[in-house]
This record gives sequence, C-alpha cells and structure tokens, in this order.
Amino acid sequence: MHLTCEPLGFDPPAIEGIFVRRYKRFFADVELPGIGRVVTHCPNTGSLRGCLLPGARALVTPATNPNRKLKYTWRAIEVGGSWVGVDTSLAETLVQQALERGVIDELRGFHRMQSQVVYGAEGRSRIDFLLTFEVAGQRAAGARVTPVVGEQQVYVEVKNTTLMMPERWGRRGRRRRRFAAFPDAVTERGRKHLYELAHVLDQGHRAALVLCVQRSDCEGFIPAEAIDPAWTASLREVVARGVEVYALTGRFGAEGFVLDRRLPVWL
Repeated sequence: MHLTCEPLGFDPPAIEGIFVRRYKRFFADVELPGIGRVVTHCPNTGSLRGCLLPGARALVTPATNPNRKLKYTWRAIEVGGSWVGVDTSLAETLVQQALERGVIDELRGFHRMQSQVVYGAEGRSRIDFLLTFEVAGQRAAGARVTPVVGEQQVYVEVKNTTLMMPERWGRRGRRRRRFAAFPDAVTERGRKHLYELAHVLDQGHRAALVLCVQRSDCEGFIPAEAIDPAWTASLREVVARGVEVYALTGRFGAEGFVLDRRLPVWL
C-alpha cells in the first residue's frame, strides 16, 4: 500500500554537508558549508554497516538547546544516490504515524494506542506500542444468544534498520535486488525481544514486529542471517508460533522522513 503523506519535517531545517567519519559510537564529523568541520551527535549505537562513507552527502540539524555541548545532530547520509536515515530515535514516531494512517492493513482499526507499556514474562520489558481493538462476538445465555463487544490487544515491537544487503545470486543479465536487513550486528537483546513477543501469544494476544526501514532503495526485507544466525533462527521460530512481521519504508530527505509503504518480508 502506498499513501500520500506529509513527511515528519526537521525543526530547525536540516543542513547538508559532507560526512567525514564516525567514532566512539556517539560522534560523527561533518564538513558544513561556510562553517567547516563540526562534531555532531550520532543518534545510532549500531554498527551502521554500509553507511559510513567518507565524502558522502550528509544531513545534520542544529541543536535547539544553546547549552548543549554538541551543536548539531547527524540525521542522514546519502548511499548510492538514496538518503538513509541514521537517527534511531525517529523510528517509533515514524511507525506511530504509519499505524495511525493505516499503512499496515492488518493493524488498522484500533481504538486505543499506548506506548512504553510494561509487559513480558518477568514484567521487566516495555513494548513500543500496545494497540487495542474492539471485537464483536456472541455469548450464549441459556437459550438466548446475545451480541457482545470485547477487546483484542496487539503488542508491537519496533526495530530500526539502515542495513542493505544485495542479492548474492541471480540469473545472468538480471539486476541484483536490494534487501533491507536486520540486525547489522549480533544482538542478544533483540533475541530477548522476540521471545517476549512470543510470550504474549500464549496469553491470547497478538504480537507484531515492525521494521522501520529508513531507506527507500530496497525491494524487500530479509533477516541478516550471515551477521546474526541466532537472531534469524529465533525470528523464524517465533513467526512459526504466530508473531507477525511487517517492514515499512518511505521517503527520506532534507524535507523530512515518512513511512508510507510496505516492503515484502522474506524469511
């Protein structure tokens, strides 16, 4: 499904520069026109595999807090002619907007959305979104059958991905396809989240993993099995048990970001 949606804009507006390097996880040097090299905050703790390209165009935004030590935040980098969003803090907001706009048919029609709800086998995890749907049904009362309205809950975990993996094999002369993939590094925490989703199935609820693909140059989503085979095996296991998986992509650029279409998911 493809919708015409307004992007989540940057305020203040984004500034284009040239990416130099990323280091110590939270820092990235960017050359800005008329200013020179600045140290920006890198809002992504992942490996950013395939995205750290010296000399590539980059987008940064000025800090609104005059007392902040780093005066800029790195938001995106251009890879192969497409912008890739590196800010993981935007993933939940982008997915929330997509859910509210009904981009995922299977998650349309909820009447309540909650965020950061405590859940899990030990009650120590937090789910990104808890969607509640009204469900009509019937209940027998002696010889009579009366209509009733109940509730169904869907637990939604959001994962951000910037990784692109090209197709390894293909027929001669055919363009190799590009796939968004997760994770870009081994993640035991990510495996735990998968099993927390599977746990709510045992309680009679639905559970969904939504991949926020912050790049528009991919044709589908695949698990990055070569990077983390354990996470991939766990994903296939929980999907077989009933966990739903959706991948969203959209438009990314200096005017802002928006998730407005789905990618096919291949496991």
